[in-house]
Amino acid sequence: MEDAEKGARGRRETHKFGEGSDNDLGVCGWLLVIASFLLTFVTFPISIWLCIKIVKEYERAIIFRLGRILKGGAKGPGLFFVLPCTDNIIKVDMRTISFDIPPQEILTKDSVTVNVDGVVYYRVQNATLAVANITNADSATRLLAQTTLRNVLGTKNLAQILSDREEIAHSMQSTLDDATDDWGIKVERVEIKDVKLPIQLQRAMAAEAEAAREARAKVIAAEGEMNASRALKEASMVISESPAALQLRYLQTLTTIAAEKNSTIVFPLPLDLLQGFLAAKH
Repeated sequence: MEDAEKGARGRRETHKFGEGSDNDLGVCGWLLVIASFLLTFVTFPISIWLCIKIVKEYERAIIFRLGRILKGGAKGPGLFFVLPCTDNIIKVDMRTISFDIPPQEILTKDSVTVNVDGVVYYRVQNATLAVANITNADSATRLLAQTTLRNVLGTKNLAQILSDREEIAHSMQSTLDDATDDWGIKVERVEIKDVKLPIQLQRAMAAEAEAAREARAKVIAAEGEMNASRALKEASMVISESPAALQLRYLQTLTTIAAEKNSTIVFPLPLDLLQGFLAAKH
């Protein structure tokens, strides 16, 4: 819906620029046009090389006759006829153009200074507006992209800039597209390339992340110790109910030790036997 409204507005503007141009030349203007035709006819065929112009597929031509845009707006692509003395032609490239936004030093909402750069893709949607409404559409779009980057990122904190790049790029594209609509420019895409943080802030963030990882590791280790103690408690309860289970555990331990250290011999000694010796000693 928005693109349809913009296209309709561009067509109305183009019609307004080209409407009635031939009828508003006045008497002097028509005399000059007739004189130019006569001069072209007299100097034919030499003048034919000055009157015929060729516009490529990706270009459009805006013809000014005595300072007024000819009816119909942009011409091309193809071959067309101009008057050598009264007509002035300006060619406009309709292909997509890309440019880098220079690194901008921006103060974020949480008072952090960062350097941010980006890239913008745009094309001329209406050649007549791009010529008649602004002196240099390319330069104006570049400057507007820089100020828009500053304005948009100035309302975000550092965490949002690092995590919400797509949302920021979409917001910049919408803002640029609305601002350049009267110039006949269509902003197709905006991308945030790089966010450079100060060295001190990088070190502080790295220390914070390391401390957070260590804290999580300690919590995980504590949870593991708690789960292990619960398992040992349950195992001791099972072994206390069956004395034979303790002997099987002794044998399993011996098997494990024998597989790793063959030169070590361990003889399990029941604790009940030691208690009997201690009682006899007393």
